[in-house]
Amino acid sequence: MTRLRMMILCLAFAPALWSGEGTAAQSRRAPGKTPEAKDMKLLGTDDLQARSAYQPVIQQQGGRLIAYIGHHGGTAVNPLTGKMEPNGTSVVDVTDPRKPRYLHHIPGSAEGAGEAGGAQMVRVCAGKELPKGDPNKTYLLRTLGNQGHEVLDVTDPSNPTPVSTVLSGLTSTHKNWWECDTGIAYIVAHKKEEGWRSRGAKIFDLSDPAHPRFIRDFGAVGQEPGSKIEPVPQPLHGPIRVGNRVYFGYGTGGSGTLQIVDREKLLKGNPASPDPFAPTAENILYAQLGRLDAYPPVGSHTTFPVLGMEIPEFAKSQKGKTGDFVIMVNESTQNECREYRQMVFFVDITAESKPFTISNFQVPEASGNFCSRGGRFGAHASNESFTPIYYKRIVFISYFNAGVRAVDIRDPYRPKEVAYYIPAITEKTDKRCVPAPGGGESCKVAIQTNNVEVDDRGYVYIVDRANTGMHILELTGAARKIANFPRQPAS
Repeated sequence: MTRLRMMILCLAFAPALWSGEGTAAQSRRAPGKTPEAKDMKLLGTDDLQARSAYQPVIQQQGGRLIAYIGHHGGTAVNPLTGKMEPNGTSVVDVTDPRKPRYLHHIPGSAEGAGEAGGAQMVRVCAGKELPKGDPNKTYLLRTLGNQGHEVLDVTDPSNPTPVSTVLSGLTSTHKNWWECDTGIAYIVAHKKEEGWRSRGAKIFDLSDPAHPRFIRDFGAVGQEPGSKIEPVPQPLHGPIRVGNRVYFGYGTGGSGTLQIVDREKLLKGNPASPDPFAPTAENILYAQLGRLDAYPPVGSHTTFPVLGMEIPEFAKSQKGKTGDFVIMVNESTQNECREYRQMVFFVDITAESKPFTISNFQVPEASGNFCSRGGRFGAHASNESFTPIYYKRIVFISYFNAGVRAVDIRDPYRPKEVAYYIPAITEKTDKRCVPAPGGGESCKVAIQTNNVEVDDRGYVYIVDRANTGMHILELTGAARKIANFPRQPAS
C-alpha cells in the first residue's frame, strides 16, 4: 500500500474515530476523553452551571417537561444573574431533549460543602394531584443542606417562590419521598437533641403544602431513643412507596438494611400502645413487615421495588411463576477502589417477612480499567420512575466513572447488562484525589455519574457529581427492543 493511499484511508476514517459515540478501541486509547457507549446515544446536554449534581426529577407542567436537579454544596457563578450563588436546584426545560434550556437556579444552603450544603434532594408534585393543593400550581419539596426541608411554588419554573418551611434546625437530611396522590411525605431528617441515635424519617402530611402537619417519627429498631442495641443501625438514606408498602433503605456503602413497612399501620399507629406513635421498638415492629440486614461491606442506598414479576423460567411450574423483588443498590464512596466493591443486589420479597437475596449485578472492572481511571467506581443509584416503558424490563444504574448501565431484569435471577453510556470529560469536570504514597495527593479528572432518572417518553437523564452537568440519552439497537415503547400508528 502506498503512503498516499494510507493517508487517504486515515483521513476517511478520522470522523468515525471522533464521532462522539465512542468505541471500545477508542476507549482503550484515551478513556474519558470521548464518550463510550453501547446501544445508548446522547441527545442533549446542559452543564448545569458546572455545579456538582445529585438528584434529577422530571415533571410535566404547563405543556412542558421540566427537570429539577438537586446539587451538592459549593458555589458557582450563575450566568443568568452574573452572581456567585451557593449550589441549590437547577431548573431546566427538557421538552426538546436535544435542546435543553436552562431556566433558573434556586440557591441552596451556603452552610457547608458536599452533602452538608446545597439542596441535593428534590421531589415535585402538581397541585391538581395533591388533595388540598392549588390545582393551578406545581410544588417543589427539597432539602436545604443539612439544616431543613422546604416547599417552593414552581408553577413558573423561571420564578420560584417560597411556600413553607417543613423543618428547620436539623443536624442531617437526606432523600425524601412525596406521595402526590395523598400528600404524605417521608422526610429523612435527624435532630440530635430529640434522642434518636441515627437519622430516620419524620412523616408529614403535605397535602396542603402551605400548612405542613407532622404525623410521627419512624426508623429501624435500635435507632429509637433509649435503645441499647449495638451497633446502632445505619442512617436512613431514603424510602420508596408503592401501594400499601414503604421500602426504606438504611446505610449506603456498608452494614445496610432493607425495611419493608405497612403504610397503613405506619400512618395510623399501634392501637395496642397508650401512645400509638411513641418512638418505641414495639411501635416500630407493629408497622414493620420484614427486614433484611446486609452483610457488613454493603449498604442499601436505593430500594426500588419491582412487584408482580412473571418469571419466564418458571412459566411451566405449578408454583412460583410470579414474585416480588426489591433492587437494592449499594453506594461506592471511595475514590480509586479503596473499599469493598459496591454493586446491585436483587432481593426476593415475595415472603415479606423473610427477604432473601437471589442475585447481583456489577460492572467488571477490567472492562474499562475503572479502578485506575480516577474517582469512584461502583454502583450508586437506580432510576425511581415507574414508567411502563421500563418497569419490570430494564433498570438504569448510575455507576460513577463507569457512567450509566442499562440492566435487563426480566429474569431477576440472571440480570444482565444490555447498554451503557459513559460521558466524556469536559473542561468543567472536576478532579478527584487520593492520598499519594509519598505524601500529598494524586489527582485525576474522571466522570462521576451520580444519579439517573427516566421520563414517560423513555428518555434517560444522568447527572454528574464532578461538575460535568446533565446528559439526556436514549436507548438504541437491541436494548431498545426490550423496552415497552408505545407502538407508532401505521402511516
